Amino acid sequence: MNNSKDHALARVVRDSAYVLSGATKDYDPLMGLIGDARFVLLGEASHGTHDFYHQRAQITKRLIQEHGFMAVAVEADWPDAYRVNRYVRGTTDDADSEEALSGFKRFPTWMWRNADVLDFVGWLREHNDTVASASKVGFYGLDLYSLHASIEAVLAYLRKVDPDGARRALYRYSCFDHFGEDTQAYGYAASFDLADSCEEEVLGQLIELRQRAGAYASRDGWVADDEFFFAEQNARLVKNAEEYYRSMFRGHVESWNRRDTHMVETLEALAAHLGKRGPRAKIVVWEHNSHLGDARATEIGGAGEFNVGQLVRERYGDESVLIGFTTDHGTVTAASNWDAPAERKRVRPGLPDSYEALFHEVDIPRFMLDLRGDRALARALREPRLERAIGVIYRPETERASHYFHARLADQFDAVLHFDQTRAVEPLERSAVVTGEVEETFPSGV
Repeated sequence: MNNSKDHALARVVRDSAYVLSGATKDYDPLMGLIGDARFVLLGEASHGTHDFYHQRAQITKRLIQEHGFMAVAVEADWPDAYRVNRYVRGTTDDADSEEALSGFKRFPTWMWRNADVLDFVGWLREHNDTVASASKVGFYGLDLYSLHASIEAVLAYLRKVDPDGARRALYRYSCFDHFGEDTQAYGYAASFDLADSCEEEVLGQLIELRQRAGAYASRDGWVADDEFFFAEQNARLVKNAEEYYRSMFRGHVESWNRRDTHMVETLEALAAHLGKRGPRAKIVVWEHNSHLGDARATEIGGAGEFNVGQLVRERYGDESVLIGFTTDHGTVTAASNWDAPAERKRVRPGLPDSYEALFHEVDIPRFMLDLRGDRALARALREPRLERAIGVIYRPETERASHYFHARLADQFDAVLHFDQTRAVEPLERSAVVTGEVEETFPSGV
């Protein structure tokens, strides 16, 4: 930064910043901002930064202990996360946190198989072991990439409760058999009428499952109700994933919107399910800034994309709080290409005219900005600037094109936490099962 306007803006930010010292009380102002909100959305500027994972965990612990939050919903596939849910609620044979996380085998494994998540899952199990069953906190996935795993989960459930229904489901889902595990090949063929779509079959299976909900879910109290909910969400995921993979070949905007719509539908279904047991459910969400910051405040929103943050804010207003995370420089765990091994990469300092460079100029190592309560600060940060997004892929050599977009930070988030220098997460392993897929957010992979 080298102009007087940016230097003046940095002074405004410095004067408004809450310094984060590492003490437990650091997040007292954030707890005050959150108040009695139902949905707290905690972002990240990359999928591989230790500081983001660790601080989200610290905030989430306080939300659970002090504000009565009942669930953590993350940017992960429903079946893999539900295995963790069973572990933290004490209804599984998994021996420890690492075994509970072993369902995350597909690229990028380090998003959820890393040391910070391992520690948090262990803490959550210990917390749940001290409270009554109705107060145990769950762990759930919101994403939709698990088409085949979700099919297997539906079939496994029906084989236990309705063998005839399982046979009907197997027949319907056999529509995908010709393509094996290659979901993108299915989407391509169905989009261009090279093969019949499975749309009617997956919708029919979801309808039948819901029609028989009373018979399935009333068999054994809350345990049966939870297991039916797990199966129903898998059946809905299969329906939405089928649509998503067909939409990938109709353009990025349509597939992105289908994905984020699914995540919000899952979040609302989870809130309704948990709300059956008592007071309104409070849920904390962990996803990338690109999903949780209000898309209307970004250039991608101008192109027709919406996201989880926008939809939640539109539907729940002040009952939702959107919190972004930023960093200027350090290291990150990311890959150079899809399905490639995890690497520890050097994060370049923020580009000129970016929020990252502006916050570096503030010269405070770690701080929080209240963009909802501090109106003067919000006005100062309402002009569009560059904002960085590092997903599971990081390409410093094409950083401006691959990882930056324009945003109005004060309209995008209610609060922002900045950690000037950050370090990479520690993966539990650096390789994963090769999928053969290319995510629709390529090359950023958010």
